[in-house]
Amino acid sequence: MGIKFQGLLLASVLVAYYIYSPIPENVEDGWRLMFMNALFRSLGHVAAIAEKLGFAHYMDVMMMITTMDYTPPVSDEKVIVTDTTFNDVPVRLYIPKGKSDSLKRAVIYLHGGGWCVGGKGMKSYDFLSRWTSEKLNAVVVSVDYRLAPKYHFPTQFEDVYAVAKYFLQSSVLDQYKVDSSRVCIAGDSAGGNLAAAVAQQLLHDPEVKVKLKIQALIYPALQTIDLDLPSYRDNENMPILPKSLMVRFWSEYFTTDASLREAMETNQHVPAESSDIFKFVNWSIWLPEKFKKGYVYTSSSHGSSKVGQKYPGLLDPRAAPLLVDETKLRGLPLTYIITCQYDVLRDDGLMYVSRLREAEVPVVHEHVEGAVHGSLTFLMGPFNLPVGQKLANNYIEWLNENL
Repeated sequence: MGIKFQGLLLASVLVAYYIYSPIPENVEDGWRLMFMNALFRSLGHVAAIAEKLGFAHYMDVMMMITTMDYTPPVSDEKVIVTDTTFNDVPVRLYIPKGKSDSLKRAVIYLHGGGWCVGGKGMKSYDFLSRWTSEKLNAVVVSVDYRLAPKYHFPTQFEDVYAVAKYFLQSSVLDQYKVDSSRVCIAGDSAGGNLAAAVAQQLLHDPEVKVKLKIQALIYPALQTIDLDLPSYRDNENMPILPKSLMVRFWSEYFTTDASLREAMETNQHVPAESSDIFKFVNWSIWLPEKFKKGYVYTSSSHGSSKVGQKYPGLLDPRAAPLLVDETKLRGLPLTYIITCQYDVLRDDGLMYVSRLREAEVPVVHEHVEGAVHGSLTFLMGPFNLPVGQKLANNYIEWLNENL
């Protein structure tokens, strides 16, 4: 009996140690977040082992999150939901049933997942898009762009851009009874990255006559060249999106070549001849004082290897929207940006707020204390968090007031 008890005690200690991760005191439902984080970490460990043994690619295993969370398109009494294609790219379309004769607003929504996982059919995204359509009497186009590691940059951008250009045609807007002056593009995380990049490109595309009214960027990833920002240092081991996973997402977006990931882990991936672009992400200039936290800015170092030169997409504004000159920002629509306190991507959003304001673009910035990356997707079932509902409510309210 004593040996069994000791064994049970040891097993309990090991389980508790594995589940436990430090959660800041101002995070609501910290134990629930801790449990969720343990599930994500477990899947990550399985993915790493499977990859090391040659059974599967890391991201193919992580894609299980998307597969297990899939929900089919189901219409209800308020919204018609269908899966279709725009310009040969899969989309999920949400069309409100009410006020069928009146012109509607529209939202092009881009899901997150580090360009590697996620999808329009995930329950959280389906719920958010359905809710958006119902509350705003809006047509919602949720885009299922292709993912890494099978497809690398610029495929994801090109898929989304193809959908946006198709939908913004007057004939298509008329078909869905959408008011051409009330169209928004929005996305979270990697989807926020794609939304920002698409908005920039549309602004300077002479073939696109219909202009976006607003853009909404929810904790977006916006730059590839400095992965040692204060937010990366502060939140290196925070739940859901630790620095190691974000670096993996970035590197997989461009290549399966592990040498790029290794260079990015040490911030040694930018070619020396590209040093002039660091001015666009110099956090000593673009971060508000309260977020510098006593860190001292030093000139970023450059990789001595040629790995960065092999992947020019690293410096492409379609992958890193912060890397554009101010002239390319002027004229962007009213922008809503959400940043979270405990998020490695926090400073990407903060710097974009500063740069947009410098370019005289109207910006509404909401910084959420006590929130981690991905909070907007924690809306349902055992994974719902109060902060997720708060972000969703604020997002819908802002769209309703400004779209």
